[in-house]
Amino acid sequence: MTQNLLNSLLQLNRLTRLIGESVRWLSLLMVIFSCLVVVLRYSFNIPSIALQEAVMYLHASLFMLGAAYTWQQGGHVRVDVFYRNWSPQRQAWVDRLGILLLVLPVCLFMLWVSWDYVANAWAIGEKSPETGGLPFVYLLKSLIVALPLLIILQALAELANTFVPHTDAHESAEVEKHYG
Repeated sequence: MTQNLLNSLLQLNRLTRLIGESVRWLSLLMVIFSCLVVVLRYSFNIPSIALQEAVMYLHASLFMLGAAYTWQQGGHVRVDVFYRNWSPQRQAWVDRLGILLLVLPVCLFMLWVSWDYVANAWAIGEKSPETGGLPFVYLLKSLIVALPLLIILQALAELANTFVPHTDAHESAEVEKHYG
């Protein structure tokens, strides 16, 4: 394998890991905000639409920005009744075909169908329809484009990873085989 491919794989993995490790803190913030919503509403009779929407924004951000990291870390759902017993070469071919025939086309389709939707939200500076809501709906909708972009980057890393000879000295903490 060329050094350029290995370096590209390492960079993509680092980017995904950086994003994933950053966004996971949103879950703590989401729990704190959820508790705050409950305490304010039921203890002090102070409802907060903005705080409730912030919880929704955090949840969407956590899911949309963390999906590629979850895939990288092997945390996605996999039904591998047959796969786990196959040779590494056969597993690599299944991974390649899955990425090329399923993941990339679906992500490209998501980009295609969501682009105008997100662009329109930006064009009008879309805000919450609720009084007291957050004025950042256009940013929230931008996550619809961020998700497939991040998945495409991780798909390229996973595709490159199928060409890494996992039996040589290049296998390290940076280049992990997530399946098997």
